[in-house]
Amino acid sequence: MERAAQGADGGGGSNSSSRSSSRATSAGSSPSCSLAGRGVASRSAVAGLGGGGSRSSPGSVAASPSGGGGRRREPALEGVLSKYTNLLQGWQNRYFVLDFEAGILQYFVNEQSKHQKPRGALSLSGAIVSLSDEAPHMLVVYSANGEMYKLRAADAKEKQFWVTQLRACSKYHMETSSKTTPSSRSRSLTLLPHGTPNPASPCSQRHLGAGAPGVVTVTHHKSPAAARRAKSQYPGQLHEVREMMNQVEGQQKNLVHAIESLPGSGPLTALDQDLLLLKATSAATLSCLGECLHLLQQSVHRAGQPGHKPGASENILGWHGPESHSTEQLRNGTLGSLPAASANVTWAILPNAAEDEQSPQPEPEVVLPTFILEKRSLLEMYADFMAHPDLLLAITAGATPEERVICFVEYYLTAFHEGRKGALAKKPYNPIIGETFHCSWEVPKDRVKPKRTAPHSPASHEHPMAEDPSKSYKLRFVAEQVSHHPPISCFYCECKEKRLCVNTHIWTKSKFMGMSVGVSMIGEGVLRLLEHGEEYVFTLPSAYARSILTIPWVELGGKVSISCAKTGYSATVIFHTKPFYGGKVHRVTAEVKHNPTNTIVCKAHGEWNGTLEFTYNNGETRVIDTTTLPVYPKKIRPLEKQGPMESRNLWQEVTRYLRLGDIDAATEQKRLLEEKQRVEERKRENLHTPWRPKYFIQEGDGWVYFNPLWKAH
Repeated sequence: MERAAQGADGGGGSNSSSRSSSRATSAGSSPSCSLAGRGVASRSAVAGLGGGGSRSSPGSVAASPSGGGGRRREPALEGVLSKYTNLLQGWQNRYFVLDFEAGILQYFVNEQSKHQKPRGALSLSGAIVSLSDEAPHMLVVYSANGEMYKLRAADAKEKQFWVTQLRACSKYHMETSSKTTPSSRSRSLTLLPHGTPNPASPCSQRHLGAGAPGVVTVTHHKSPAAARRAKSQYPGQLHEVREMMNQVEGQQKNLVHAIESLPGSGPLTALDQDLLLLKATSAATLSCLGECLHLLQQSVHRAGQPGHKPGASENILGWHGPESHSTEQLRNGTLGSLPAASANVTWAILPNAAEDEQSPQPEPEVVLPTFILEKRSLLEMYADFMAHPDLLLAITAGATPEERVICFVEYYLTAFHEGRKGALAKKPYNPIIGETFHCSWEVPKDRVKPKRTAPHSPASHEHPMAEDPSKSYKLRFVAEQVSHHPPISCFYCECKEKRLCVNTHIWTKSKFMGMSVGVSMIGEGVLRLLEHGEEYVFTLPSAYARSILTIPWVELGGKVSISCAKTGYSATVIFHTKPFYGGKVHRVTAEVKHNPTNTIVCKAHGEWNGTLEFTYNNGETRVIDTTTLPVYPKKIRPLEKQGPMESRNLWQEVTRYLRLGDIDAATEQKRLLEEKQRVEERKRENLHTPWRPKYFIQEGDGWVYFNPLWKAH
C-alpha cells in the first residue's frame, strides 16, 4: 500500500508492462560541473552506467542556488521505471525524476506530464534503498516517514545505476540535515530502557556524567505549523498516535545516520551485517506501522459518517475495516481488516472455511475482499495439484521399491507449482459444506514411464491428449467439503487400470503474524499401490502469505515426511522459507533413505516452482524443470450437467461477475451463498441433525472415500 501517492497512481493510462523502458538522452547544461563530491556520477559516468536506461543532467544540478545567479535547477536523473501501484493494477510504467538538489524522487504518468503536478513524491533524506528478489530487477525505497516505493528497472545494470544514485542522494541530504542548526522547539525521545532517566531532561542530566557511553538521545524537531496541521488531520487519539510516530520516525532517522557515520574500518563499521539488518528492520517496522495507522484513519473516518452501517467485512474484532468494494480501497490496495490472533485466512494455496459470524469457535475469521479472489474453488485447486498425472501413474511402473519411492518423491516435488498459479497470491473460494468437485484426466499409455528410465524428449507445454481411449489410462478425481468447523476438505483419486489410488483429508490452522499469515496443513494422504501392496503415507507443508498489505505472495515452509512401512523407505522434504535478510525464495531440499540399512539413496534440491536437481546413489543426476513439464487438462462436465453443489455450478455467478469486473455484484453473490450455508447450519443445530457427507466417511481422526479401490478389489 502506498498511501496517497499510490492511491493517485491507481488510475492513469500508462502501459502496464512489468519492465521499465527508460531511454538515454543527453540533458542539462554546464558539462564541466561535477557532482562527484556529492556522490552523483558525472555525465560520462551516467552514460556509462545507465545502459541506455535513463537521462540525467548533472551539470545543472551541481550549480548551487547561491552560485548560479538564479540558474534554473534541472533533475539529476530521470527515466521510466515500473512501479507497483496496487493489488488490481499491479506493475505500471511511470516516469521518475530524481531531483538531487531537493532530495526528492517524483513520478509522473509519462514523460509528457512531467511539467505538471507529480503523481507522488518521496523525500530521500534518511531513506533506505535496498534490493529485492520478489521480482526481477526490483528495488525498494523506504523513506524516513515510513512511505515505500517498490520499483523495477529494465535490467540489472539500470537497477544498480538507480540504486547508486538514490543512495548517494539519501546520504548527501542526511549529512546536510545533520549540519543544520536545530530549532528551539523540539521533542526529545531517548533510546533508553524503560525506567532509565532521560539525559535530555534537566533533572536527569545531573545523574548522568561523562561516563555513560551507552546513552543515545534522539531529538525530533517539529514546527508549530506542522503540529497544527497534524492535529487537524489526525483528531483525537489518532493525533496522539501520529505524534508518537513522528518521534519514532525522527529516532529511526538518527539511528540510520549514526550507523552510516561509523568508520569504514575497525571492529564496528557501517557495513556490519547486524547493523544493516537493524536499518532494514527499522524501516520495515515504520512502514508497517504507517499502514496500520492508515487503516485506522480510514475506519475512524468511515465510522463517523452519518448513516454508516457496518458491512460483513467490517465486523471483525470490533473495528470497522474498509468496505471490500470501495473505490478508495481498490486504489490503495487495502486488503481489509485483520485480526490479532489466529485466523482462518486463505490465499492461493491456503484452505479455509466460509465466514460465519454465528460460529461459537473462539478463533475469528478474516473476511478478505472479493476483488482478491481467484476464480476457482479450493476443491478445484486440489485437483490442479494432479496436473502431472503421468508422473503419478509412473510410480507403480517402478521396477524396485527404491525406484518407486524415488518416483513418488519426484512427483510430490513437482505437484505444487501448478496448483499455485501466478506470482500474486490470490484466494480461492472457501468451499461450502457439501460442495463437491469432479474431474478426470486421460493419460496416453506411452507417456507413463519412470522418470529415470524414460527416454529424453524435448520439453513441451502442449496439452498431451490420447486419440484412442483404449491407448490411455483414466484417472478419476472427487473432492468434498465435509466440515465447516473445522474446515476439512477431502479428495480421492484412482486409476483402476494401474490399481493406484490416493486418499487425502486436510484441515487448516491459521495464525496471523503481522505482515504475514501462516497456515498449518493438518492431516495426511495415503498413496496405495495395490499391485505391490505398498502404502505411502505423506504429510503436507505449511503455507505462508507474505506482504499481505503490499504485494501478497505465497511460499511453502516446514518439514514433511513420506514413508512406506512395508519397504522401509522414507523421505524427508524441507520447504525452506526465505530469510528476512537475503536468501532465495521457494527453496526445497529432500532426502530419500532406506531405514533398515541407514542408506541415503537419493538427494534433491532446487525450487518447487522452478528447477529441481536429483542425485542418485549410483552417481547419476537428473534435472527436472517444473515449468516445462506437460500439463494435462482436466475433463469436467459442462455446467448444465453438473449438480447444484458442484463447485463450478455453485460459484458460477461469483465467477461471472468477477470476470466482468463487477466487484459489488460478485460480493453480493458470495454473501448469498455463505448466508444460505449459515441458515442451513442453524437448522441442523436446532434439529440436532449432524451433517452427513456424500462421498467420505469419518474413520477415527481421518476421512476415507466411501468406495475406495482397495475395498473394491
